[in-house]
Amino acid sequence: MSSSRVEQGRSAEERAALFEAPDDSDAINRLYRERRWGDGLPIVPPTVERVGRMLAHTRRPPGDIVARVAPGFGAATVERIAINSVMAGCDPEALPAVIAAIEAADAAQFNLQGIQATTNSVAVWVIINGPAARQLGVNGTFNCLGQGTWANATIGRAVRLVLQNCGGALPGEMDRATHGQPGKYTFCCTENEEANPWEPLHVERGFPRDSSTATVVGAEGTMNMNTHAKDAPQLLRAFAETLQHPPSNEYTHGGEPWLILSPEHAEILKSAGLTKAEVKRQLWELSKMPARRMTDKDLMRVHDSRSKELGTIGPDTLLPISPRPEDIWIVVAGGPGTHSVYVPCFGNSRAVTREIADKK
Repeated sequence: MSSSRVEQGRSAEERAALFEAPDDSDAINRLYRERRWGDGLPIVPPTVERVGRMLAHTRRPPGDIVARVAPGFGAATVERIAINSVMAGCDPEALPAVIAAIEAADAAQFNLQGIQATTNSVAVWVIINGPAARQLGVNGTFNCLGQGTWANATIGRAVRLVLQNCGGALPGEMDRATHGQPGKYTFCCTENEEANPWEPLHVERGFPRDSSTATVVGAEGTMNMNTHAKDAPQLLRAFAETLQHPPSNEYTHGGEPWLILSPEHAEILKSAGLTKAEVKRQLWELSKMPARRMTDKDLMRVHDSRSKELGTIGPDTLLPISPRPEDIWIVVAGGPGTHSVYVPCFGNSRAVTREIADKK
């Protein structure tokens, strides 16, 4: 019988029990359910052989600590990330992308402590850019946020398992989400760079075009924007009015909203002569929301969070969704169609991008 190897910061007794577990899918999944080391879906047993194949795709030693994962601050070593990646079903070649995503999530400005422990429904969205996205087969076209692509499903799932198993964010314990959301199983895609009329996300964020990156976003969910407008001003108005919603962390704290534009919508804006920066500026102006739309209690939170930024806030104050137009982020993804997606974000979080290092 093969041995399964999981060392998730547990006791020596637990590690010994796991080491002796047979490589039997039913038995090991029962064990993982009992000890809450999975995510509710079947896992791939992380045998010594499988973990070894995964580790062959990074130059970093197995014991290197990539992050101390909030809120429990367990050590996410390279080996532990590899173990969780095996459990998620990742191809071995995907390990560097998962490592980069965990490294990005550990940055202070991402506020993983808040994201992991909040009652909010926020999930960690992973965006892979550059050659690695193509090499790994990450989907950025048809159904890129849905089912059907191995890399999207397993990379996003691996990140979630690391956050849970190393960070201790178990539902009902340190993960206090009131409802959660399906993106907490997996939330990963790439851009449709071939259909993007502007520069891709990783270039906009300061990386060379031929580099590969993982960007993490604290995403509250997705909202479909189905508009058949062919006129750029009307299209932007439809988007901006979608962004406005009073029970919003973004308007409360000054957020970092994300839009996933379909290639069709992006082309309408580009054909109107708009740069991505101009699209952001117009969206920022058009999406300002009168403070009176907030409830009294929520407006008190706005005062506490944004008075230094906005000064005196009255009922007629126009609240911007983000501190600056540059804080609105735009990616181009998806297949043909008149649909774009608004991704509202956690508010007290900023996206982080890290380069994906190959094994050579």
